[in-house]
Amino acid sequence: MGQLDGKVALVTGAARGQGRSHAVRLAEEGADVIAVDLCSKPETTKYRGSTREDLDQTVREIEKFDRRAHAVVADVRNLGELEAAVSEGIAELGRLDTVVANAGIFSSAPLHELSEEQWDEMIDINLSGVWKTMRATVPHLIQQGEGGSIILISSTGGIQGFPNFAHYVAAKHGVTGLARTASNELGQYRIRCNSIHPTSVLTDMIDNEPMYKLFRPDLEHPTQDDFRDACQGAMNTLPIPWVDPVDISNGVVWLASDAARYVTGIALPIDAGALSKV
Repeated sequence: MGQLDGKVALVTGAARGQGRSHAVRLAEEGADVIAVDLCSKPETTKYRGSTREDLDQTVREIEKFDRRAHAVVADVRNLGELEAAVSEGIAELGRLDTVVANAGIFSSAPLHELSEEQWDEMIDINLSGVWKTMRATVPHLIQQGEGGSIILISSTGGIQGFPNFAHYVAAKHGVTGLARTASNELGQYRIRCNSIHPTSVLTDMIDNEPMYKLFRPDLEHPTQDDFRDACQGAMNTLPIPWVDPVDISNGVVWLASDAARYVTGIALPIDAGALSKV
């Protein structure tokens, strides 16, 4: 028996990276999954965009655990698309218990050099997209009348500041505030809301040359090994350069489960000690 048998979870950004890992771990613990992803490349990002093939692979990974998946291509910037995805998913899978607002992007520049397009797209996806995910799902959780768990994927950048990505940090701080406010508003319905704050997670979002150059600007073409060496001492108190997606997914499973039934309004670091580093 799994910790989430009989439950249904919605995960945004589910085609790959953290989102796929969250969806698969939830399925491993018994949940059926509504898997949502844009399946294209946002304009201001410099790394590979997700594809429908990626989303289909997530479905196959979920089905390995004999769980059902309802996959939808939808943009978290579009409330109508999200509402349709949620309604379709509930119609097919029967209910909704857990919401994982995971979809997000990354780009970088000093704050005074950010373009308006970079700022707007970051806020639209990483902050407004989280609120729209909540707006599309919370009414169903309230109407269902059985409580629920909302998990917002923030960042260590949702608690502290970092140079060269002010727009990302601003969005992730906003996500932290959304979680804290929602825990107060929704507690009366037995709906819990928490945020998770990862350190660097090795996914396509950071595993690319533009990110490597942020850490090794002295090199014309830094490699992943150069990035690893720079991260090893700079980011975390534990002697690791980054964590794996499943490390965050294990926190998602806990917050979704009855083991955390009285946990709400927290900002959970899964950060290898990054937030306590001096």
